[in-house]
Amino acid sequence: MPSGHIMQDIKQLVATGTHLPLMEHFYTIQGEGNFTGVAAYFIRLAGCDVGCVWCDVKESWNADDHPVLAVEDLVSLAAGSPGNTVVITGGEPLMYELGPITAALKTAGKRVHIETSGAHPVSGEWDWVCFSPKKFKAPHPSVFDKANELKIVVFNKSDFEFAEKYAALVNPNCQLFLQPEWGKEKVMAELVVEYVKANPKWRISLQTHKYLNIP
Repeated sequence: MPSGHIMQDIKQLVATGTHLPLMEHFYTIQGEGNFTGVAAYFIRLAGCDVGCVWCDVKESWNADDHPVLAVEDLVSLAAGSPGNTVVITGGEPLMYELGPITAALKTAGKRVHIETSGAHPVSGEWDWVCFSPKKFKAPHPSVFDKANELKIVVFNKSDFEFAEKYAALVNPNCQLFLQPEWGKEKVMAELVVEYVKANPKWRISLQTHKYLNIP
């Protein structure tokens, strides 16, 4: 186990954004939202203070359980993939300063996306911001104008009202998606279909990667 001084040094490096805690990384197909079906390299950062009850990657929540890597090493992981898109996800990636990693990925010629609850101020330069707010922690207002995609996970009927609340706050060019929560998909999908038919400004997002059994 690293000594206290080393741990403090690591935390300082993470605070600058030059190093970030990594839970996992993989090349796959984007399974949901606006870019469904697009090949993408995912970098899943560790650490989350939102705590969704239905989260399917709860092992990402505690950043201390995962290694801290230099940004240049994270970029090297993604740089060799044939796909042009890199998705930074979590956990909650905006817990960290993301300017260094987005700059480095862009220098490497990659298109850079983020999937975030918006619970912290937006940092970094993004080609696409998928904003998926959660009831468990209110989003920071800086995300509203930057969101290219609003994706609401529908866990119960009250989530439609929640969705409309944030649809009124994001910029007018933001794409709007409703996504049935996987554990209640059979029930919620039917409700989402009817809601979108009645409110066609919305589109349906499905977690196609789970149907395909890919990461």
